[in-house]
Amino acid sequence: MSAAGSLQGANSSPIGGSERSERPGPNSATLLEARALTRHYRVSHGMFRPKGLVRALDGVSFTLREGETLAVVGESGCGKSTLARQVTMIERPTSGQLLLDGQDAGTATSALRKRLRPLVQMVFQNPFASLNPRKKVGTLLMEPLAINTAQSSTERQDAARAMMDRVGLRPEHFSRYPHMFSGGQRQRIAVARALMLRPRLVVADEPVSALDVSIQAQVLNLLMDLQQELGIAYLFVSHNLQVVRHIADAVLVMYLGKTVEEGPKAQIFARPAHPYTRALLASTPSLSAAGRGVRVPLTGELPSPLNPPSGCAFHKRCPHAIPRCVTEVPPLAPLGAARVACHRAEELNA
Repeated sequence: MSAAGSLQGANSSPIGGSERSERPGPNSATLLEARALTRHYRVSHGMFRPKGLVRALDGVSFTLREGETLAVVGESGCGKSTLARQVTMIERPTSGQLLLDGQDAGTATSALRKRLRPLVQMVFQNPFASLNPRKKVGTLLMEPLAINTAQSSTERQDAARAMMDRVGLRPEHFSRYPHMFSGGQRQRIAVARALMLRPRLVVADEPVSALDVSIQAQVLNLLMDLQQELGIAYLFVSHNLQVVRHIADAVLVMYLGKTVEEGPKAQIFARPAHPYTRALLASTPSLSAAGRGVRVPLTGELPSPLNPPSGCAFHKRCPHAIPRCVTEVPPLAPLGAARVACHRAEELNA
């Protein structure tokens, strides 16, 4: 898939007004830290052939502070959803560390992971599929409390109604089924369910991509208002860079399971240093001439994670590749306020 294809629909930005600036201060506590996080899968090629190894995550490192939004971007197959599964503790990493509130969730005992899970909740991409159609809204919202707390039925019901009001749902919606709501309303229900346990981190996996453009802004603004009110952090997975520009504080750009660039949103959008980041931003359509970047030509398709290229994983598609890129894996090195994995980063950004 080309960079332009991976960002299909990015010109349909739902956002009006100025973009969001970075809010968390330097003294904000670190909530989540990944250190060389790795997740490999063994896959079968057939009955009589050896299994292949997919490096879905290959040494990803980042930090996420309290009240911050870290956006994870990249083409389909780059490892975004795998990263989301690690953070939500659906899967354990193959190696590396995932520190949640100072505790290593990757190697934690089952009892510790059970205590950590309420701290992290998830909003899924498709609200039409993520809500049980056989349960009423009130039941869906009270269920996390019934499983994880000792609250009485009355307390759970009061908490569910209060959360409905907080996300803009009316009291009569409590006894209705999901099929009776629009896409935007269903995603509000999904957001309300994710917040019932008062998590400190919400993983939002493409939370507005299944919604009409006219509804996307409402859900995004709701997420931002809730963050301002509750102080929660977001790990925001998205293809749409216009949405990322509006909601993120920091950006993590992934390619074939690796981090190629990571840093504050302002620097990533104003001065992208990695050729792949430049290609993603240049492929994002813009109505204004000032918002259009110089188009960066990319050739070929995303390589197979079963057989990744040697050296820099991006070298086969990079217009600036040199022989060193074919043999040496570039380290993620500081460049300004960001970190970039490119042998020619300083040269290309001088």
